[in-house]
Amino acid sequence: MQGANTARIQKETYVFPLAMVTLLFFMWGLAISMLDVLNKHFQDVLQVSKGQSGLVQFAVYGAYFLMALPAGYFMRRFGYKPGILLGLALYAFGSFLFYPAAQVATFGFFLTALFVIGCGLAIIETAANPYVTVLGNPEGSVFRLNLAQSFNGLGVVLGPLIGGLVLFADEEGGTLIDVQQPYLIIGCVVLVIFVVFSLIKLPEISVEDDTPAPQSAGTVVASKKLFQHRHFVNGVIAQFVYIGAQAGVWGFFINYVVDEVPGMTNKTAAFYLTAAMVLYTAGRFLGTALLRYVSATRLLAVYALVATLCLIVVMLNWGVISIYALMISCFCMSIMFPTIFALGIKGLGKETKRAGSYMIMSIAGGALLPPLMGLIADVSMTSMAFVLPCISFIVVFWYARWGHRISTK
Repeated sequence: MQGANTARIQKETYVFPLAMVTLLFFMWGLAISMLDVLNKHFQDVLQVSKGQSGLVQFAVYGAYFLMALPAGYFMRRFGYKPGILLGLALYAFGSFLFYPAAQVATFGFFLTALFVIGCGLAIIETAANPYVTVLGNPEGSVFRLNLAQSFNGLGVVLGPLIGGLVLFADEEGGTLIDVQQPYLIIGCVVLVIFVVFSLIKLPEISVEDDTPAPQSAGTVVASKKLFQHRHFVNGVIAQFVYIGAQAGVWGFFINYVVDEVPGMTNKTAAFYLTAAMVLYTAGRFLGTALLRYVSATRLLAVYALVATLCLIVVMLNWGVISIYALMISCFCMSIMFPTIFALGIKGLGKETKRAGSYMIMSIAGGALLPPLMGLIADVSMTSMAFVLPCISFIVVFWYARWGHRISTK
């Protein structure tokens, strides 16, 4: 009876903190998907090239590369709650910077604001992913993380929808002032979340409380150094190119629809992107269900192969058919990040946490591919830029088929 009462009290204690931490996943999904709208908006209003507009993704994803390890150190030194508060403060501050940036009307100012937001997102993600797994019984950690990640998908859907309804409401292209209101609202919402987090009592979790990875039969030789594990190194590479592909496909989705399909407008293209994000979110739920019956490596290989074929159709410029192919590629991306992450850190024992921080750093791939895709689009057709994410999905397919295998030598 006492054990049951303890479990009930613990559940009641964790419900509200878990709900608040889950909200963080939604908020950074929104921030990431807003980039894909800004990419095209800045091209139209600031008259920047496609290559320059790729710096939108570079500013945010580059912040992940710079902040991943410092954020991990900050969390170990001060704890998860201060880390979450710091990340929220930077997120809100960067959002509010959009107001003076629109007044000054310089691309560099907007990139600075986005970099600050990216620093906040990197800290929040470094804190929230492990923290949500310990807010409750260990047996439910996987379910809680998947649930939280699903809310990330819901946030991703909202970004292009805001773009279609606000930034692209004027078919003439809109103005820089259009970005002020959405980001002021986002900044205020984040600020409210910051205040709530500062007031609520979160369960204190020290480094000593973290459960070390179990040394099972699948654990590789402990004497090997982290970067001697080929499946981990291959995983970092696969994750790097996958995030680059995701950022590139989403970042130039609107460009492709408008440039390559006659009669399409920014507003219509934004709604197509919204539908693609719905497919991405649905793919997460379906993928989780399929993993009960299909191995993770096989499912990842199938999704990567389908995504590759879809992008070949995109490059062939078959009109609306190519748009649908681009949308299906978004569906296929749904399981890639968590699956590659899990395969890359599998069997690493005490090195698991350090490996995870490098996996987060590999998100920097999103800083590289979009500017390169923009440069290709500037000198050729927008469709040709999708050759880079196509190659990336081929790498993911290779990793799913062969690169993930653990070597005990």
